[in-house]
Order: sequence, then C-alpha cells, then structure tokens
Amino acid sequence: MQAMSSSLQIVLLPQQAAVKLRLGIFLISAAIFVATAAAEVSNSSCNRTCGSLEIPYPFGTSKGCYFNLSFLITCKSSSSSSTSTPTPYLRVSNIKVLNISLDGELRVSASVARDCPQKSNYNSSKNNTNLTLQKFPISYSKNVFTAIGCDTMGLISSSASDKNYMTGCVSLCDSIDNMVNGSCSGIGCCQTPIPDGIKDLNVLAGSLENHSKVMKFNPCSFAFVVEEKAYKFSTLDLQNMQGKRAFPLVLDWAVGKQTCKDAKKNTIEYACKAANSECYDSTNGPGYRCNCSLGYDGNPYLSRGCKDIDECNTPNHGCAVNAICVNHMGSYSCSCPIGYQGDGWRNGSSCTPVIPKPSNSKNIIIALCISISLLVLLLGGSSVLFGLKRRKLIKLQEKYFQQNGGLMLQEHILNHGRSMETTKIFSNDELKKATNNYDESRVLGKGGYGTVYKGVLPDNKVVAIKKSKVCDKSQIEQFINEVILLNQINHRNVVKLLGCCLETEVPLLVYEFITNGTLSDHIHDISRASPLSWERRLKIATETARALAYLHSETSMPIIHRDVKSTNILLDDNHTAKVADFGASRLIALDQTEITTLVQGTLGYLDPEYFQTGQLTEKSDVYSFGVVLAELLTGEEAISTNRPETYKNLAMYFVSAVKEDRLLHILQDHIVNEANIEPLKEVANLAKGCLRLRGEDRPTMMEVAMELEGLRNMEKHPWGKDNQTTEETEYLLSTPTLPFNIDIGVGSSASAVSGHDSMINQLLKPLDDGR
Repeated sequence: MQAMSSSLQIVLLPQQAAVKLRLGIFLISAAIFVATAAAEVSNSSCNRTCGSLEIPYPFGTSKGCYFNLSFLITCKSSSSSSTSTPTPYLRVSNIKVLNISLDGELRVSASVARDCPQKSNYNSSKNNTNLTLQKFPISYSKNVFTAIGCDTMGLISSSASDKNYMTGCVSLCDSIDNMVNGSCSGIGCCQTPIPDGIKDLNVLAGSLENHSKVMKFNPCSFAFVVEEKAYKFSTLDLQNMQGKRAFPLVLDWAVGKQTCKDAKKNTIEYACKAANSECYDSTNGPGYRCNCSLGYDGNPYLSRGCKDIDECNTPNHGCAVNAICVNHMGSYSCSCPIGYQGDGWRNGSSCTPVIPKPSNSKNIIIALCISISLLVLLLGGSSVLFGLKRRKLIKLQEKYFQQNGGLMLQEHILNHGRSMETTKIFSNDELKKATNNYDESRVLGKGGYGTVYKGVLPDNKVVAIKKSKVCDKSQIEQFINEVILLNQINHRNVVKLLGCCLETEVPLLVYEFITNGTLSDHIHDISRASPLSWERRLKIATETARALAYLHSETSMPIIHRDVKSTNILLDDNHTAKVADFGASRLIALDQTEITTLVQGTLGYLDPEYFQTGQLTEKSDVYSFGVVLAELLTGEEAISTNRPETYKNLAMYFVSAVKEDRLLHILQDHIVNEANIEPLKEVANLAKGCLRLRGEDRPTMMEVAMELEGLRNMEKHPWGKDNQTTEETEYLLSTPTLPFNIDIGVGSSASAVSGHDSMINQLLKPLDDGR
C-alpha cells in the first residue's frame, strides 16, 4: 500500500491521468459496495422473534432493526424466572402484542372492564379499562364494543384522539331462558360499532339496579372492545367471564403521515423499498402501507423483499392438464406441447391431440361432426350453467322477499289498492342501477343503523336509499306494518317514504331526497357562507314541532320517533324542515300510553326518564325536541367537552342558565337584537318546559307547536313586535301561555287544547301532494 501511495504521487502523462481517474472511480465503487454489504450483515443480525411471535420489518426489537420508534417491539421476560418465555409489547407500553401482519393489521390484548357488587359471590370490584395509542388507530371495521350482563350498561368514550366520541349500549333481561347463544341483540349481550380514526378508548361497565334482581345467575357486568370474529356470546359468560381478563383487539398500522403521492417525493425516507412493490393510502387515519405487486410475494419494506412467485409450482395454477407451464418474473404462461392444439389455459381451449388430415371426404365429415358436437356440448353446458346460476339467484331473491314480508305487503296492497297507490316495491336490480351498484361515491351518510345512498331512478327522480346493517327476523310483521303506516304519512315536514326493496338479505327503504343537508350542519358548521337567522330558526323549530305533533296525534296509530336530533332534521333549498330517519321509531296502540323497550337513542338527546325506566312515551320526543330548541338558541352541541364538567350536557347547561337568569349570556350572538329579546325568552321558557325530568311535567308536542306558531305569527306582523300587555299577547296566540311550573297530566293536556280545534287542524293539515 505504501508503494502504491508513492507511485500515485508521481506526475503522470495525460494517458496516465485517465488511468488514475478510472482507479479512483473503482475505489469509490468498492467502498460503497463494502458499506452496503455491511448494512446487509447488520440487518440480518436483527432478532426477528419474541417468544412465539414473528416480528417482520418495519417492526423490530432493537435499534437499527425497525423503521422508526413507532414500530419498536419491547420483548420482556418475567423477572421471577430466567427460563420463562419472553412476551412482546408495543413500544414501551404494557399493550401485549399477539400478532403482526404485513397487511396492515396488529393484534393486541385489551382488558375487560367489570362491575361486581358487594353482594355477589365474587370479590367486590369495579374497574374501568383504558387504552391509549400514540400511533396506530383502532380498527373500526374489525372490532366491536360489547357489554355482557342482564342488568348492564356499557359505555365507551374517546377524548385523546382527533375526535371526541362517546356511545354505549344497555343489556337487560329477567332470566337466562330468554337469551340466545351467539346473539347480542340486547338480551344478555349488546354490541355497537366504533368510529374510524380513534387512538384511545375508555371502557366503563355499570349496573342500573346493582344486580339485585339477577344476582343468582348474573352477579357482574362486563364491557370490552374485541375483534368481532374472536368473540361469540354464550349464556355461560354471565358467570364464567369473571376469569377472563383480556380479549384480542385489532389495530390498523401504517407508515408516516403522508399519502403515497407525497411520500414518493422523498426517495430516502420512502418505505416501499422493494423493486416490485406498490403503495396504498391508509383507510383509517393518515399514512400509507406497501404491498408486493401482483405475481410477487414477501416483505415490500425490504430492498429485496418481494420475490417472484413460481406459479408453476403451485397446485392451482391456470394451465390445462396437458399444457406446459413456463414461469416468468411476475407472471407465467401456458402452452400446448407438440402434437396438441389449444391455448393451454384451463379456462380456455384445453390441449387436445391434433387430428391428422383426413385422406378422404368421409373423414372430413366425421371430423366436422365431432367438432360440431363438441361445440354444441360446450354451448349447451355454458347455457345450462348460466341458467342454473340465474335460477339460484332468482330463488335466493324470492327467499329474501318472503322472509322480509313481501307476500304480506303485496296482500295489503291488493286489499287496499287505492290507499296504497304511492307504495312501490322496488327490485334489487332497480336500486343497484340507481346507485351504480352502491358505489362509495353515492354515500350520503353512515350511522349506527346503516348507510344512506343517493340514487337516480330511470325517470331521473333523485331518491335517498337506506341500507340497514341488521334486521331482526322476528320483527318482520312489525316492520311491514311500519312501512305501510309510514307510507301513508302525508305531511310537508316529514320526509316521504316512497317504497322499499325486499329482495335483499336486509330490506332497503327508499325516501325522497332532501337537498340542503341537516340542521346540525347549518348550526355547527362554521364554513357555511351565512349562519341561520333568528326568523329561519323559529320557522324550522315550528315546522319540526308540527311534524312531531302530527306523528303523535294525527296518524292512524301514534308514532314515537325516539331519535329526534338536529342531524335527523333535513332542510330543503327553502330551509323547510323535514323530519327524517325513523329507524328507531315505535308505534303505540291507541289504548296504550307507554311501552317498554330496549333503550335506544343518542346521548345528549335521550330522555333521562326513558333511560332509567325503559318506559317510552310521546313525552320522550318532547324532551329530545327541547334539546334541539336549546341548540337553535345557543349554537352549542348536545354533548361538548368544551363546557365545564358539570355542564357537558347541553340540557343541564341550558336549564341552569335560564333558572339563573343568564339566558342572554348563552344565546348565539348574531340572533339577538332589541326587537326579539322577548320572543327569545318565550322560546327559552318553552325549551325549559320540554326539558323537565318528569315526562308528565312536560307539555305535549301539540302544545309546543301551538306556542311556536303563535310566536312566529307575532314575528310576521309589525304590530306583533310592539310593546303589548300579557292579555294582548295571549289573545293573539289564541291560547293562554302554558304554566310550565305545574304538572301537565293527560287530562289537563286534553282540556288545554279542546277549545282550539281550528288551530290544531291548521297545524297538522298536510298538503295534498305530501311535500
């Protein structure tokens, strides 16, 4: 080396300089090769297991073996024994890792929340569970929130994620005989989905009556989030769940926070290192992930990770029996050997021996007959196969049609032809065509009960098509009765039901399409060009009250909506209110004043009396409408963490402000002026009356609608805004101001409105065309 160094210092001729330049380039290339080789050696020295868990890159257990700190797996051994099997944990937390998949899924262990009262045979305990993740969101498509017990209320919330979120479910039952193994419909077990994008959760299990009535067979309550396919309810869980501490939970993992398009700009940090790999944007939160291209398999995050698949060595390749299979990089080909004819593919023309040329016309005729016979057999077989598939599909649709009560609905239409003229039973093909086969671009919204799609019928009429998630087969007769009744609702402020489709596993409902979004959008979306004025808010409140009063009082059988909220009130281009979404509604027989149901509704709008007793009445809708009035007046959300802890619930916040004479402090600024302070106070007192804890103390929807109609009439006329005496105001409203500080029973409600038939008819009278 010293001799070489000295020789390089000699002054060279031009030809020698060129040799020196080539030598330098060679030495640099050699250095790069050595560094690369060292990196490969370093990478191969990484430990890729922890106990029985395989840990693929980008995950790793030590520095230099993972993509970044988010993918660090901590491998811990029990301190009590040197021979114990090590256990993998996610980063530095105590979240145990069960499985890692390169498909973007990470299975971890999640704890069970429990509530065991003191009188149970088990140790008295009450513990909540929480899970906080810094990087990977919880999979909303693979997991489900579950609560177990016969006197159980389960709640799940998230506050550290980008979105605040809270929901839950209630499971009630009197005995173990009513339960069905494998069913979580609210008897012994209840379930509800979780939204996308959450990275933390808090789970609470509680009891409504301290398990006093079900202690013998169900001493505790349990709640947990679990991978949906990993848990199946059993009645034995009511007692055996005590020993179960954790369930598998699926996380969605992705690389970075960029999309594929942005990540590819930085080739150094771009994670899809393999030559034959492709990039996909994450479907649950930011980031992206990598897959090997078609025809390749392996780890796309390693530079040489995607290897060619030799399809010819797989038993299910597409070559025919006598064909020759040739593997290529990323693909393969099939060909027939010499002496055979055909394209060599199994689903094409198979390899058949070449028929020698016939020596005379007789052989030609024989060959021609054979060919024609084979062709006829092929065409006949294809026709039979197509016919069998078509017949199977038709039979399946007929089966769904009968299961979903189609024959019952057809019989009703035949028996009541004139009254059911507007009812239409759509075919599955019609609605598939109207929604472009339920394309994602046609989705208008998703909720706990299902998905709503925008559809265009052949006559260019735009409709909204609701596709529910589940259907209780035991309630089909009730469902058909509700379809018939809802179809006959003909009120300008109720979204019109146009028909249904019963040929699918879950029935589809077709509604008129409302163009201007929900009331919630107009109240809470600050990106709107102009906020709703006080006059429009009063108009919307009046029209919504009219619709609910109509459902309670004027239909052949009273209807309780059960989920009145600002997101279920739609607005058209003229800001006319349309009450929508009857997925949770219930019919009440004329001789009933209340019914007992599983509690359903939306937190923040849910009637507390109904939540505690399970007794559903028309006054439950009145309470929910009171929350909507408070939203219209304050612009606040029904549940908000931005308010003090005591007043997260808008109803409590609003009633407290009215009682303490702080109304003007909480009203939305742009709706207040000197001319409308008195009407605002009137509406606030009306909302306060609707929000009374006892249902019998609340006014009826008829009384609420009459009060709002009177206030709106005063707003319309200039003389209605002058200073008036209380007697003049009451005269203009055609009814005295309701005394909300006294009980309003059934008898008093009836007498309060008995003298105002003309106004009631005007409030409830629908237009001829129902719009």
